Amino acid sequence: MVDKIQHLGAATIHGFQRLGRGSLFLLEVIAGSASLLVRPMLLVRQLYSVGVQTLIIIVVAGLFVGMVMALQSYYALVDFGAEDSVGVMVTLSLLRELGPVVTALLFAGRAGSALTAEIGLMKATEQLSGMEMMAVNPMKRVIAPRFIAGLVSMPLLATIFSAVGVLGAYLVAVELLGLDAGAFLSQPQNKVDLYLDLYNGIIKSVVFGFVATWIAVFEG
Repeated sequence: MVDKIQHLGAATIHGFQRLGRGSLFLLEVIAGSASLLVRPMLLVRQLYSVGVQTLIIIVVAGLFVGMVMALQSYYALVDFGAEDSVGVMVTLSLLRELGPVVTALLFAGRAGSALTAEIGLMKATEQLSGMEMMAVNPMKRVIAPRFIAGLVSMPLLATIFSAVGVLGAYLVAVELLGLDAGAFLSQPQNKVDLYLDLYNGIIKSVVFGFVATWIAVFEG
């Protein structure tokens, strides 16, 4: 019993130690981000690596998620004579919840793992130590551009995911199931609130991107 308590206490202390190290690391990254104002091309290159190269999987996943949601929503609503609400149901689901969440999972799986592997390899081959010997701060040169790129890319990718998902839902609902295109498009325009729905989803995606990128660069 005592051993279990000691093990639990050691695990708790270790967790708080990692949280403290991660917080100090985050403060250093934020402080080093100011240097990107002088060298914006560092950020642009990482935006391409982190954001643009993740775009294809976001578009493909968003298209099929929207198609499946439209199909399942139609079968659930047609029994109640409410099949015209497929458009607003899919749109709200994507903007509020599924868009940010699924994008965060895909972003962590593709871009997050790539960041961790890249930084870990640079650390293992002593490239970061070499930068320090040449009076180059790796926090400003390597870590900060990748962190800010992930933070900026995530809400953009989530917005693209939701837009492509609505397009996929439109193709299934209108072209395959024969729903009225006007009803599909007009209901989301009337029901979706700019601040409550769109901005809420963007804020979620920013938070998810912040956490995913922070963990990726810290673990690297």
